[in-house]
Amino acid sequence: MVMQKKILIIEDDDFFRGLIAKKLLFEDFDVYMASNGEEGISKMKEQKPSLVLLDMLLPSLDGFEILAKIKEDRALAATPVIIASNLDEKEDINRALKMGAADYLIKSQYTPEMIVEKVKKALGK
Repeated sequence: MVMQKKILIIEDDDFFRGLIAKKLLFEDFDVYMASNGEEGISKMKEQKPSLVLLDMLLPSLDGFEILAKIKEDRALAATPVIIASNLDEKEDINRALKMGAADYLIKSQYTPEMIVEKVKKALGK
């Protein structure tokens, strides 16, 4: 029996989070969601996801803080993190990639289907 890949979406926009979750569920992923940074870190530790889809502009902890916490934690550090954000400044993109993000997607430039394809590619599906 093949284990389903767990995806954690850390996103404060209810509509976007729900839309991406629906697309991932349709592709047979196990989906978990968090609407802020603190909840995201907590769910990461509980669920041990295969991949995290992370927004950068979040309440309580921003995406950079979450990414740093993930990379500092031995149990979580190898988890691929794909950024899906509206932050489109080159400095922010480069900073996230240097911190260890697997990919950086600017939401306005990607459809939900394209984001799902990026998730699949990052997981080797």
